[in-house]
Amino acid sequence: MIPTQAKESATPRFSIIVPAYGVEAYLRDCLDSVLSQSFTDFEVIAVNDASPDACGDIMDEYAGLDPRVVAVQLEQNVGLGRARNAGMARARGTYLIFLDSDDTLLPGSLRAIARRLEETGDPELLVFDYERTYWDGRVSGNSKRSVLTEGPRGTFRLDDHPGLLQLLQVAWNKAYRRDFVERWGFEYPAGYYEDTPWTYPVLVAADTIALLDRVCVHYRQRRQGSILSSTSRKHFDIFDQYDLVFSFIDQHPQFGHWRGPLYERMAFHLGVVERVPGRLPAEARAEFRARRLQAEQAHRPADYREPRTAPKSAARRAADLLPARVRPLARRAYRAARRLKKPVRSVVLRAYYRGQRMLPVQKDTAVFAAYWNADYACNPAAIHEKLRELAPHVKTTWVLKPGARNKPPAGTTVVRPGSWGFWKAMARSKYLVNNVNFPTLVVKRSGQVFVQTHHGTPLKRMGVDLVDYPIGQADLDMETLMQRIDRWDYSISANSFTTAIWNRAYPAEYTSLDYGYPRNDVLVNATEEDRARARGKLGIAPDKKVVLYAPTHRDYQAVPRPLLDLEHFADRLGDGFTVLSRVHYFNLGTGPGAAEGSPVVDVSGHPSVEELYLAADCLLTDYSSLMFDYALLDRPIVIFANDWEVYRATRGTYFDIHVESPGHVVETEGDLLDVFLSGRWCDDTSAKARTEFRRRFCEFDDGRAAERVVRRVFLNEEDVPPVTLPAERPSRLARG
Repeated sequence: MIPTQAKESATPRFSIIVPAYGVEAYLRDCLDSVLSQSFTDFEVIAVNDASPDACGDIMDEYAGLDPRVVAVQLEQNVGLGRARNAGMARARGTYLIFLDSDDTLLPGSLRAIARRLEETGDPELLVFDYERTYWDGRVSGNSKRSVLTEGPRGTFRLDDHPGLLQLLQVAWNKAYRRDFVERWGFEYPAGYYEDTPWTYPVLVAADTIALLDRVCVHYRQRRQGSILSSTSRKHFDIFDQYDLVFSFIDQHPQFGHWRGPLYERMAFHLGVVERVPGRLPAEARAEFRARRLQAEQAHRPADYREPRTAPKSAARRAADLLPARVRPLARRAYRAARRLKKPVRSVVLRAYYRGQRMLPVQKDTAVFAAYWNADYACNPAAIHEKLRELAPHVKTTWVLKPGARNKPPAGTTVVRPGSWGFWKAMARSKYLVNNVNFPTLVVKRSGQVFVQTHHGTPLKRMGVDLVDYPIGQADLDMETLMQRIDRWDYSISANSFTTAIWNRAYPAEYTSLDYGYPRNDVLVNATEEDRARARGKLGIAPDKKVVLYAPTHRDYQAVPRPLLDLEHFADRLGDGFTVLSRVHYFNLGTGPGAAEGSPVVDVSGHPSVEELYLAADCLLTDYSSLMFDYALLDRPIVIFANDWEVYRATRGTYFDIHVESPGHVVETEGDLLDVFLSGRWCDDTSAKARTEFRRRFCEFDDGRAAERVVRRVFLNEEDVPPVTLPAERPSRLARG
């Protein structure tokens, strides 16, 4: 949505330069990502580099709707570098930001950049983070992110943090103070690799540099690749660009000590261009190699010593002793052998698993997993802890990937997915407990017991109910799903509503354990001391009102995008509130994070969501199943449903959140702020809605769910403790 009433500033804080050529499919997304920012003191200089498509018309359209947009129409195509120069010539802002026209700014990014600049005294250069987004929906982070996370906290020069040279040589991950750029006369050259003679001199010359450890840009990786991945002799431009880099060093002897590091970056870069298939025409490869050797000889410092390299393996050393004409063949054979290693190991592991299945199932053994082996958490962890208390004779194994936020207690065997230990546990353990499914290759043996704990009460459609929602179903294969649910012996449920849904969504022969969710026992049994302890761990003052923002995953978003400018929201709430932000586990690592000094505390990596519940005074969510758990605390819940119709159409839901809501439901950021600033978030209407919600969806949760599961499944007791609830939420099970 394009703002139409934004005022043009005489000297805007930012001049955002967007050159475009042949990107009409992406240009609107790019411009919208800027114009929808909550920070509004900027101008956009959109430069049409004589694009053959509708880019120029789109720019004129946006300029007509928003006075902050200036459309610059070039009569001839001059290339990316000179198009940026044309934008700089029109810039009036204190800082320059470059944004490629197929990339986007994340919500709240300009506000975070402005805040960081103010905190660090308006440095000449600010470097921020980015993520790559792919045509198939994948998102990958900056592989050199540690350069930002481990850098100096204040301002510095490159001498104090030379690791900045390792970052991608691009223009769009920085904000440049315009007077700094003009004082040095920095401009972009023509040709390919135009960022190289811009990036390195800028880094070397800046007296004050600051870092922002926040993802501000989504860098689109188009399926057909960038212009730099195309086959062309234009790749020879790289030699001229590095000549410009070293010419800058020659003209400024005070930077002579950077010749060695820049030489190493050049040698690496030239090697990449030479080695990557498809960049150089076949007939030009020998010429490029000769030019590379000439460039290395011309720019190598007189006292330069080659860095020591890691020793070669025995196989590589042996290949080097062979006659030159057969070395390439030997090296290809070596690489082929390495590729064979993984499939051979897979075959051997499958044979090992079949062998283990011929041995008896071991009684009093159990294997646990949660969230596709990502963590020690949720219902499986709660059952495991109660099992250690009530049946300590049961030997337990947990399946965990490396890097889990939580680890099981001492004495628990931990195995990695797909390892020897994993397949042995799958073959020999009597009890299998998971909140999702184990791999399809796992064979359910006679004598084994599978407990499916699930991981939430379903608002969104699940299982076979997704057949009419292809976006929500995604790559879920129904035949495979049926094979997996046929392995279940028990399915745990928190309420009668969920029991009915599981029976329809997962049609198979299993027993429903209408016991409540074990992970919620800690919430039902929590004391004020537990709440104070949780807030203390987070450093929250006793007088602060805490809002926990926890949105769910969007199947319809190929790239996860925030639907709420949380920093703007937190700013407007004021000092009386602390806002905690926790992204969905599917989206870990894709969010923008929180800038230093931000009013938002990023708790996505916090090991216990239950502790966050206890610390919070209010849950702000959308359609996440967290609302059903948090309702047990009888604290306010606010629903931000700004994409309800899209979500319902693409994923499908079992009820209308506007009709059966745990609190106020709003659809715009303005209404959301009004709910909080007016105090309605915790009024009587909210309390009444929450009470009705608890009666329906917190039906079996009385604080003893884990005990019931352990006694019924592991101790084989039929008379488990009955559900006993407060009078305001009677249990259908108790009414019998």
